[in-house]
Amino acid sequence: MRTLIALGGNAMTAPDGRARPEDQIAAVGRATAAVADLVAAGVEVVLTHGNGPQVGNLLVKNELAAHVVPPVPLDWCGAQTQGTLGFVIVSALEAALAARGSAKPVAAVVTRTLVDAHDPGFKHPTKPIGRYLPADQAAAMIAHGQTWEDRGARGWRRVVASPEPLAVLDAGAVRTLVEAGFVVVACGGGGIPVVREETGARAGMEALAAPGVRARGSGAAVGDVGVGVRGGGTVAPGAGVGVRGVEAVIDKDLSAVLLARAVGADHLVIATDVDHMYLHYGRADERALRHVGVAELRGYLAAGEFGGGSMAPKAEAACRFVEGGGTRAVITSLSSIREAVLGEAGTVVDKETDRA
Repeated sequence: MRTLIALGGNAMTAPDGRARPEDQIAAVGRATAAVADLVAAGVEVVLTHGNGPQVGNLLVKNELAAHVVPPVPLDWCGAQTQGTLGFVIVSALEAALAARGSAKPVAAVVTRTLVDAHDPGFKHPTKPIGRYLPADQAAAMIAHGQTWEDRGARGWRRVVASPEPLAVLDAGAVRTLVEAGFVVVACGGGGIPVVREETGARAGMEALAAPGVRARGSGAAVGDVGVGVRGGGTVAPGAGVGVRGVEAVIDKDLSAVLLARAVGADHLVIATDVDHMYLHYGRADERALRHVGVAELRGYLAAGEFGGGSMAPKAEAACRFVEGGGTRAVITSLSSIREAVLGEAGTVVDKETDRA
């Protein structure tokens, strides 16, 4: 049985939301215990994770140090958090497996996710990230090429694109590792957002003005490895097609579906902070969904049952996974991961249409 488990960002912080290094290490230790139980029982696991709190911390550092060093682009923030969290998760999972008598190897893969340079989200970024700032501080960040919006009394807040993920570019490496016996950590934060483009110095320079993609900064520097583009990432020299990082955030659960398909996962488990999806959530007549078919869940989505909150994209991801041939998707709490893989906990989504 091959399962992809998508850990929510809450799994990487303390219960009260603190994200100090010691808080994150402790939280990851708790999260990986359940994963280690599954691996020790013979389940092949690919693990993805959120990175919202960690990217948020990096953005604060960008803001505080903007007058000293240039802010790093958002794709770099994603790459940095993939590296940091990958290291922490691998270390914790290795220790948890060893405690269970398992020598299963674990690896983390820095993962890029392809998006369309012409995705409408780039022209009209709407995804708010980071903290609120007063106008003068926001102006300093705007001067570095970022997009900020006036949110009234609360101040200004940065907005970025959230384009549709098209493909996980490093999925082949992930699958190779899984088939070699590794537990793999990949696609953190939905993956580092990149777009396709022609390579070479000329293409790298022209990419700064690519339609639909807001470039950062004011130039490029040709180095030994490639063309370092302040629009994000690098463009390799020579002919052909390369990729370039862009200012965006990608929904991690939608990217998880792409990765799950690419590695041939039978099951998708989306871990969040509630045991089930709920109808009429927060009302006197709220009801837990325990088993729901794709067609029925599509109906709830179309009716706006899950609003614009974080549950709607999870429901969408569950539908896409099953529609794409997956056996079942389960949305549940972190503490119920093991039971969810067996279909014994959480909201089970499959092709059945007669139960809720």
